[in-house]
Amino acid sequence: MKIKNIESLILGLALLLFPGGLATAADNAMYKVLVVMSYGPDYQFVEEVQQGIESVLSETCRIETVYMNTRKNFPGGPQKAKEAYELYKKLRPDGVIASDDNAQSMFVVPYLKDKVKTPVMFCGVNATSEKYGYPASNVSGILERHHISQTLAFTKQLIPSIKTFGLMAYESPTGRAILKNFQQEEKTFPMELVAARFPKTLDEAEAMARELRPLCDVLYMPTMQGLKDEKGNVLSERDSVPAMGRAFVKPIVTGNNYSIKYGVLCGIVKTGQEQGSTAAKMLLKAMEGTPVSQIPITRNRLGKAIINVTVMKALGIKPKPILLKGTELVRTDP
Repeated sequence: MKIKNIESLILGLALLLFPGGLATAADNAMYKVLVVMSYGPDYQFVEEVQQGIESVLSETCRIETVYMNTRKNFPGGPQKAKEAYELYKKLRPDGVIASDDNAQSMFVVPYLKDKVKTPVMFCGVNATSEKYGYPASNVSGILERHHISQTLAFTKQLIPSIKTFGLMAYESPTGRAILKNFQQEEKTFPMELVAARFPKTLDEAEAMARELRPLCDVLYMPTMQGLKDEKGNVLSERDSVPAMGRAFVKPIVTGNNYSIKYGVLCGIVKTGQEQGSTAAKMLLKAMEGTPVSQIPITRNRLGKAIINVTVMKALGIKPKPILLKGTELVRTDP
């Protein structure tokens, strides 16, 4: 029999056995999962969360992702949430992951919470779970918390003389939620929180940093992602962090790893990978049959010490060798 005839016979048998066509690996995925991100794909924390989700679900799930992009366009968030819901109805996913606070207030609460049976897991949430009415009949997840006390204690080991610190974060629901977390944990801090500021623009942030300089020894800066320049353009951490360093002059610390390389002294950092992988594991349990009511809300636990040695040397800090053990050392990006 000629090769061409054999190929035709094989194709005919395949179509007879699989009338819907030959399925791809994605088509054979066990579950369909919709991921709704509050921010855009160019935000490093979003990238980390995606890595965490994919590390758990990539082999068994077909993942569709929606980016609400509310860092750059907060007013457009509700429309993006509506579009995400339209995709939800079309896709009919087996599970949903919603990342960060805006995805909760704009998407999960209005459209999914207690309204559908689809299990929903949140991650990256800075507010209290009660703010969104969580847990709900179909909603659980992982809260995002900065390792505040640990970062401040680590900083005090580097600079024993410091006694006070200030907080500065981009003006947003997330920034305000972080302040509430700070206030709840204030009794555990090794130094006093004396002031908090929430700028919207880089000019405001620089002015506030200069204002805080004589008031506190250290500035805790969770994130400045979202700050705008004089033309209204959204700035990256690469642009805003060095400017803050020049304005404040004194040490700046954080709980996010991605800003340390741009001129922050140090931090005990959390990761988006932990947020994403934990939410994905919780969702997988729910999709496999565990009731959401039996999957309790949790929070991130892992932290890693990072020091920017460029900043450390510029500030004249000479740490004890034991502080460097197990600590990741980075240099300021040029």
